[in-house]
Amino acid sequence: MKKHPQASKEFIADEERTDWHNTAVLNFRKKRDLTVKTIDEWEELRELASAIKENVLANLDEYLLQFEAKATANGVKVHWALDGAEHNRIVHDILRRHDITRVVKSKSMLTEECHLNEYLEKQGVEVIDTDLGERIIQLKEEPPSHIIAPAVHLKREEISELFNEKLDTESGNTDPTYLTRAARRHLREKFLHAQAGITGVNFAVAETGGIVIVTNEGNADFGVNLPPVQIHCVGIEKIIPKWEHLGIFTRLISPSAAGQRISIYNSHYFKPKPGGEMHIVLVDNGRSTHLGKEDFRSSLKCIRCSACFNTCPVYRRSGGHSYHTPIAGPIGSILMPGRNLEAHSDLPFASSLCGSCSDVCPVKINIHEQLYQWRQVIAENGFIPGFKKRAMKVTAGVLANPQKMHRAGKWANTALRLLPRWVVYNPLNTWGQERELPEPPRETFSEWYQKNRTSS
Repeated sequence: MKKHPQASKEFIADEERTDWHNTAVLNFRKKRDLTVKTIDEWEELRELASAIKENVLANLDEYLLQFEAKATANGVKVHWALDGAEHNRIVHDILRRHDITRVVKSKSMLTEECHLNEYLEKQGVEVIDTDLGERIIQLKEEPPSHIIAPAVHLKREEISELFNEKLDTESGNTDPTYLTRAARRHLREKFLHAQAGITGVNFAVAETGGIVIVTNEGNADFGVNLPPVQIHCVGIEKIIPKWEHLGIFTRLISPSAAGQRISIYNSHYFKPKPGGEMHIVLVDNGRSTHLGKEDFRSSLKCIRCSACFNTCPVYRRSGGHSYHTPIAGPIGSILMPGRNLEAHSDLPFASSLCGSCSDVCPVKINIHEQLYQWRQVIAENGFIPGFKKRAMKVTAGVLANPQKMHRAGKWANTALRLLPRWVVYNPLNTWGQERELPEPPRETFSEWYQKNRTSS
């Protein structure tokens, strides 16, 4: 597995793609800002949503049991999964009992997290992702690089070439309307022959036992309503207490995600259709452990809108795949170290700590502060590279001693002016690989001050 510095370096090597990706993702942020300005009570909505989520996290066990009881009373079969492996087995058991081998699935970051597609395919089940972006990357055999725009890293020329190879479209035709219609024809056949529909869930309402799915393409509705069996996969943190709270979150998620006042489809499911079955799989997969981390628990308030992705200068210029996790960007960088600190110790450093992620978060997660806190935890647990640890130890010793600091500054000032370029810009100077150091002054500040100060 490539760490973020190496993977992002490979992405950035293609300057044209990097610039294009940065612009494409930043457009989501710009649209978000324009829409938010039209909602006078935006900050009040954020405060309410944050408080509701805090309440949920403080009483999660009670709300989950309430949700299970209400959903069961509605005729829904509720399952509990401790981790991703158990989630996958539960889903497969449901399919196996009905001899199901063809499944359509709408976008679900939870199933990406659990690697459901790969698991089911090994069991002989065909899984077709029906969100357009998800289908594109599935055909390309890649993971998503963004929560709401999984194929945002691809240009339409690449998609045209992919569709020509996989869907037999016209070679070289890059017209978005043509490509979308080709995908629609391809997916329509999959919908009509599917035996089960699987979805993710945006919100699960404890008071009613119902679930809500937010989409712009209607693929979740099509996938759920045609086949007899529907399966909804839910992270346990997606609970909200009451039906009346739902309007707060649906007003926040769409502007935050893509600058829409509201999504095209907000679909509600309460019970099985006549003659069918409805299953809900509640998944922990490390969330309870994360809930116990006081400094980091608020990251579970996340509603997966991607606002932090769209504003983050590091994500925009390094691409989602450089994060080597199902959920990339700033929010992934504070969620994933809680799962496996060593494997994801690079992610909290993939940030400028500018705070923009926290500013745009609709549920007011202090993302940049948690990134900084994770850095402390990572250092305390010894997951800092040896060279960096030694360098920081030396630097700390110099900065703690005024005489050493003065001598070091004077030496560095002279060295930068007199030494050959290759001595300074060598492989050990990773900072200088992408940047130019400023031109050193002829004298240090201390020298200037001693020469120019006047007695009071």
